[in-house]
Parts: sequence; structure tokens; C-alpha cells
Amino acid sequence: MERFSRPVSAVILLMLVLLATEMGPVAVEGGTTCKATSNIYKGLCLLDDSCDIVCKREGFHSGNCKGFLRKCVCTNPC
Repeated sequence: MERFSRPVSAVILLMLVLLATEMGPVAVEGGTTCKATSNIYKGLCLLDDSCDIVCKREGFHSGNCKGFLRKCVCTNPC
């Protein structure tokens, strides 16, 4: 039983780390661009154009689909 629980625990921990890195509310990249996950866009982000339109409605400069979970990420100059 112990042989089975160790790999399963490692996989769950890896998934949690991946999810945590995708869900950061605001990140600064290079000090010039601020990023935030869209509050309005729901579901998988498949089209950058749709994400861009939603982000502009939220008051951001632009937006595109990012990450493993395909979230709509809005950007603004900092």
C-alpha cells in the first residue's frame, strides 16, 4: 500500500503546484507589463481575439490566452 501512495502523493503535489502558478492574480513581468486573470471570461480560453475583447471591456490594454489551463490573461503597461 505504501508503494502506491507515494507516487500518487507526488502527482497530486505536482498538480497543485501547477495550479497555483496559473492562478496568480497579478504578476509583473520585467517591470513594464502588469498581468491579471480576467474576471469576466469563463471557460477555456481558445481564441486570443475573444480574450482581447473581454479584457478591453474590463479596462485593460489587451489580453490573450496563456498557460496550461488556458486562462484569459489581461495586460496593462505598469
